[in-house]
Amino acid sequence: MELRPYQREARDAVFTEWDKGNSRTLLVLPTGTGKTIVFSDVTQECVHRGERVLILAHRGELLDQAADKLKRATGLIASVEKAEQSCLGSWYRVTVGSVQTLMREKRLAGFSEDYFDDIIIDEAHHAISDSYTRVLEHFPEARVLGVTATPDRGDMKNLGQVFDSLAYEYTLPKAIKEGYLSPIKAVTIPLKLDLSGVALQSGDFKASDIDTALDPYLYQIADEMTNYCKDRKTVVFLPLIKTSQKFRDILNEKGFRAAEVNGESSDRAEILEDFYKGKYNVLCNSMLLTEGWDCPSVDCIVVLRPTKVRSLYCQMVGRGTRLCEGKENLLLLDFLWHTERHELCRPAHLICENEEVTRKMTESLAEQAGCEVDIEAAEKQAAEDVVAQREEALAKTLKEMRTRKRKLVDPLQYEMSIQAEDLSSYVPAFGWECAPPSDKQKQTLEKFGIFPDEIDNAGKAKLILDRLDKRRKEGLTTPKQIRFLEGKGFLHVGEWSFSDANKMIARISANGWRVPSGVMPGTYRPETPTNQGEYRWGTF
Repeated sequence: MELRPYQREARDAVFTEWDKGNSRTLLVLPTGTGKTIVFSDVTQECVHRGERVLILAHRGELLDQAADKLKRATGLIASVEKAEQSCLGSWYRVTVGSVQTLMREKRLAGFSEDYFDDIIIDEAHHAISDSYTRVLEHFPEARVLGVTATPDRGDMKNLGQVFDSLAYEYTLPKAIKEGYLSPIKAVTIPLKLDLSGVALQSGDFKASDIDTALDPYLYQIADEMTNYCKDRKTVVFLPLIKTSQKFRDILNEKGFRAAEVNGESSDRAEILEDFYKGKYNVLCNSMLLTEGWDCPSVDCIVVLRPTKVRSLYCQMVGRGTRLCEGKENLLLLDFLWHTERHELCRPAHLICENEEVTRKMTESLAEQAGCEVDIEAAEKQAAEDVVAQREEALAKTLKEMRTRKRKLVDPLQYEMSIQAEDLSSYVPAFGWECAPPSDKQKQTLEKFGIFPDEIDNAGKAKLILDRLDKRRKEGLTTPKQIRFLEGKGFLHVGEWSFSDANKMIARISANGWRVPSGVMPGTYRPETPTNQGEYRWGTF
């Protein structure tokens, strides 16, 4: 199977991290972009090198899928390590294993510490659990690849306890833009559901409490669905089996062709096949279909199981993001859940990279209740609004900075000036990133003109230093040029070339360090396009 460009980049990035000594690395690919294909290709390369590979998953269905895709993509056959089946004595170089089986002390005792050279963890957001830790500790020298669809670095903070680095991340917006996933439209339904009395359990809303809070609204929700879902293939996620079955009956009363599946359904395979073929147009489930099930023709998702966990929310919505002939977009119905104490995941969490933009986009969608809104367009507008608000705040900061004698640039000013959203929204995840900046990093930042005391972690320091080096090679403005010219009232100097900034500074110098007559700093833009090429960064 020929890999897509991003899949090749992802595979190569994994081996680069391993070669650098980061023996436990992460791969982040949105649901529907072929993460199994990527780790199958990684597995194939490891086998070609004579290594033995373990593919770990937490559910039997995921093991079967991994083994099937591995065989179809690479021709490799895997032995199985679960229940009464064992890979010991098999000549196959790949094993698919159940973590529930392998975590048992007696089972692990049958393996030498160097039995597996590489371990691949599917759905790696589960890897922080004790069961995975026990398996990984038994094979201390094995290289580890974790694969997950977790949408952002904030979610990866806990995974930083297990993994050393992030090898590669392919984002949902990029996948949609490049045509590998379906565009997503969200509709905020102006139906307020009160979650203020719902308790937490294991870090998320308690399912039984959600069920109690949700029950009085089921008929109203079904009525709203008749306005949006009649001509769509819909999957509904609910908190409990009994509610899922009740909602199926309500939907059928309203004229839908609804079915329900749960872990105890004896005819589950038949129902899923009938839904796939179009016998049903709505499928209700109690969190059964979050992982390991694909039906590309699904073009509407209704989340009636609110969650604080982004990875879970992403998995639910991901059931509808795959491409399918005749499918124009995925419609996501979002209800106005009300909770006073806890933030819950909303459509904005699928695409936004920081909390400011997430809040702004969520507010915007609520204001447009009842209308279909493209989430990419909504995120872009929210990001622009946040930047405008930041610039307003920055203008006040700049006024204060003019009175300081500090000759170095505040990191926030630098990030805003060069429009570096990835820097301003950065969240450290892995061990070394969370540590304080090293003395060498601080010295280098100060040398380049950045005030290092405002940077509190090594990961952020490295990102800024990498960006400084890249901008130097591209011939863009230095931090000191930015501080000086923005101190004179010029805007977005970070987007200027080094040469244009130098020319303006020379004009100001020749004018007694005053802005020349006729130059309006607030609206001025260099006439020449940004120059490429390397410049020597001098005083400015």
